[in-house]
Amino acid sequence: MRLVGPAGEQVGIVRIEDALRLASESDLDLVEVAPQAKPPVAKLMDFGKYKYEAAVKAREARKNQTNTVLKEIRFRLKIDTHDYETKRGHAMRFLGAGDKVKAMIQFRGREQQRPEMGIRLLQKFAEDVAEVGIVESTPRIDGRNMVMVIGPVKNKAEAKAEARRATQRADAKAANEAVKAGTEKVDTTPDKAPMTQSLADLLPDGYSTTASQEAAEEAAAQKVIDAEVAAKEAAAQEIVDREKAVQDKADKEAAAAEAAKAAKAVEKAAAEAPKAPAKPKTAEKPAAAAKPAAAPKPMATPKPMAMPKPSTPKPASKAAPRSTPSRPKPGTSD
Repeated sequence: MRLVGPAGEQVGIVRIEDALRLASESDLDLVEVAPQAKPPVAKLMDFGKYKYEAAVKAREARKNQTNTVLKEIRFRLKIDTHDYETKRGHAMRFLGAGDKVKAMIQFRGREQQRPEMGIRLLQKFAEDVAEVGIVESTPRIDGRNMVMVIGPVKNKAEAKAEARRATQRADAKAANEAVKAGTEKVDTTPDKAPMTQSLADLLPDGYSTTASQEAAEEAAAQKVIDAEVAAKEAAAQEIVDREKAVQDKADKEAAAAEAAKAAKAVEKAAAEAPKAPAKPKTAEKPAAAAKPAAAPKPMATPKPMAMPKPSTPKPASKAAPRSTPSRPKPGTSD
């Protein structure tokens, strides 16, 4: 098959096993784009992302899609002026919304013998709505009726966009009027004016109104200036706090480094301290060698007394003729 890379580059003709291996290595999906081609064309892509983008495009297309509707306006040959103006108003509203209008005149009885009267009425109607519509099909006879189609000057999408902009302008105007009405003072006092010591009551009405407007504008400008100053102060304070945090962090790191250095010094001193008293111990070793003279181990053991077991009893039996009896030695049996 012919393989296409994720960026649209042409990889070439490869085997299916190699294409699957490349897809697994790049963590992408192998999608067959043109199965009818010879050889078939496949592309490496993220299939989930592709489906999402396709759905978004379809939704946008449906949003911008406009379905033109054919509205129908019916006349009679002997229509009254008021009814005609009403029908014309409906047609202008339909055309302004982007829809087509089908104007139809119904003939009855001997009116069918005067088609020129219907043509004149439809031409007048087309001239009256020429501001928002143009004639797409000239008047023609359809059985007992005469029909003419008028199309809008602006399509439905443009009409919708214009209506949306008009709505936004109306909302903005209403908001501005509400703000302006909120800044003006509403007089809720009774007919009798209360006593006051303000000099503004002595000024003319126009001047007082102008002064109040100027005061409101100055107050609004002062609020804007205060907001800007507060924002600048907040930004400066944020910079100061950031620098302070950086300095505190550097101080902590320096203190940690000093503590680590002191700990290393203490460990080094502790490691070197036992080496000094080790020398006297080596000097005292000869004194420890004189211990056998102070405590002779062969004298403390009773083993030499227990040694004459086989030979000592025999000389004792030979000395029996002596006149002086001898005490039995300890450790000998009678």
